[in-house]
Amino acid sequence: MEILHDEGGKRFWTLVDGYKAHVAYEIHERGLDIRHTVVPEAIGGRGIASALVKAVYDYARVKQLKPIATCAYAVAWLQRHPEYEGEVSEEYAGKATCAL
Repeated sequence: MEILHDEGGKRFWTLVDGYKAHVAYEIHERGLDIRHTVVPEAIGGRGIASALVKAVYDYARVKQLKPIATCAYAVAWLQRHPEYEGEVSEEYAGKATCAL
């Protein structure tokens, strides 16, 4: 799976079986915050969201930015990957939520 970065649009994305999945982020003084993760149901369950979130947080590491999560999926991902030393945003609204 090829993951592409639209730096101007602050998104990482991929195309799988004709469906586009993406992760949107913001950069601010505290770090890089994943705000929204979208994987169409038709291609769900294949590890696409995890691969996208990892790509974003790897980019954050290269840029020396702290990984932050507002998106519920990114919060769960950071909990499974403590080696990224990420944090939950104060804007996190709970399970199954994202910031749009």
